Amino acid sequence: MKSKFTLIVLLAFAPFTFTLTSAQMPIVVSEDSIRIGKSVLPALSVTIPESEFDKTLKAWIRELQAGTKSKVVTENSEMSIFGARIKSISPNPVNIYSKLDKLDSMLVLSASFETKKDEYIVGSSGAPEFAKAKDFLKEFSKVQYTDVAKDQANAEEKKLKDLERELSSLENEKSRMQKSIESNKNSIISEKENITLMNNELNTVKVARVGQDSILTSMEEGPAKKAKAEEIKDLERRNRKAQNSIESSEKKIQRSNEDIEKATNSIPQNERMQEKVREQILQQQAVYDKYAEKLKRIKAY
Repeated sequence: MKSKFTLIVLLAFAPFTFTLTSAQMPIVVSEDSIRIGKSVLPALSVTIPESEFDKTLKAWIRELQAGTKSKVVTENSEMSIFGARIKSISPNPVNIYSKLDKLDSMLVLSASFETKKDEYIVGSSGAPEFAKAKDFLKEFSKVQYTDVAKDQANAEEKKLKDLERELSSLENEKSRMQKSIESNKNSIISEKENITLMNNELNTVKVARVGQDSILTSMEEGPAKKAKAEEIKDLERRNRKAQNSIESSEKKIQRSNEDIEKATNSIPQNERMQEKVREQILQQQAVYDKYAEKLKRIKAY
């Protein structure tokens, strides 16, 4: 197919600003021709940048079949539909012959519009349907390209949000470690106070215990001796309880010190990871902004 007339709907993207995928490409509508069977028909073609072939083909068939009971017939990649209702082009049914071709970074959709038998929409006729047909193809391409750009922007936005969630998780982890350090420090203070109290208890019991065995031995059997024996047992229980409490506090202090050391050593690594993720967020934000701007420009076509 050799182009006779070309309409560039939009200027190409600025090559020094965006990469190929993160910058919008132009949509080009051309007056062209299409071979259907053995016939060569006057047609219009439109570029559809970056779009997937199968997805675009299904969308095109849906567009042609909308509002009519007619079905698209495909033979050797050549599509035809009779009695299509494209109200944006004509209030009357039209026959449409079309073909979708795949190039490196875009698709090319070629379509011939037959308003009456052997009468086609062409630019030389000066008919208003020609401009309407161009707008129809341009709008179809724009919708497909917008979907592509939207998917690209959404994918980059998801990457950005994932990084932001990762940073938030690291910040929360650092906060938990800092709170853990403070909590363990307070625990150590509390356990040291308990040790002091228990040592005082041990001293009290020790003083009270002095000479009690001799007294008990010298006493005659009877209620008084039993009471003294019970008093000694109570002192022994208080002694064991104080010793156990001291041992428990010492273990808690040891665990708290270990937790403090672990958290203290982990915080610098967490901060380095935060810094790295912040850099990644800045980079990803720039990438997302390009795709968002691309989508915005395509919507403005």
